[in-house]
Amino acid sequence: MIEFIKQPWAWYVAGPLIGLTVPALLIIGNKSFGISSSLRHVCAMCIPANIPFFKYDWKKELWNLFFVFGIFLGGAIAVNLLGNPNPVEVNPKLATELAGYGITHYNNLVPEDILNWQSLFTLRGFILMIIGGFLVGFGTRYAGGCTSGHAIMGLSSLQLPSLIATTCFMVGGFIMANFILPLILSL
Repeated sequence: MIEFIKQPWAWYVAGPLIGLTVPALLIIGNKSFGISSSLRHVCAMCIPANIPFFKYDWKKELWNLFFVFGIFLGGAIAVNLLGNPNPVEVNPKLATELAGYGITHYNNLVPEDILNWQSLFTLRGFILMIIGGFLVGFGTRYAGGCTSGHAIMGLSSLQLPSLIATTCFMVGGFIMANFILPLILSL
């Protein structure tokens, strides 16, 4: 059984399982799925400042914090019990292209050549980790939610803003991966 679980799941199994979280949350308690809102709940819980954005009854959303903790816990269990000790398999064409940028180590999910303390203090690392992190946080707030909230919950409940946000996520991801990221990696 454990060997079966360790194998990648087909899209037609994993996709519907993810999709079933939407009706389950709606049926169980009329709850809306999303991850980025949990940061707001943590800030409202921990920051006693007089900031209007954090002045709401965050205790009603405590389930969301448990949901996110469950995702974290599930990820930790999966890494420790189901992790593959072999290096990540990368398509040979992609590996050749990445080698041109000095990325050759695939022992982790994110190549060590990009995500390490030494890289953080380079222009490339600063742009990828600090500016990229800021833009993800800003974009999440500006769009009114994260990719999981809009693409999974918003689209399935037929919300036009989620369709617009998801379209922008996809177009932005395509532009980033194909045009901007190669420029950053060449720094």
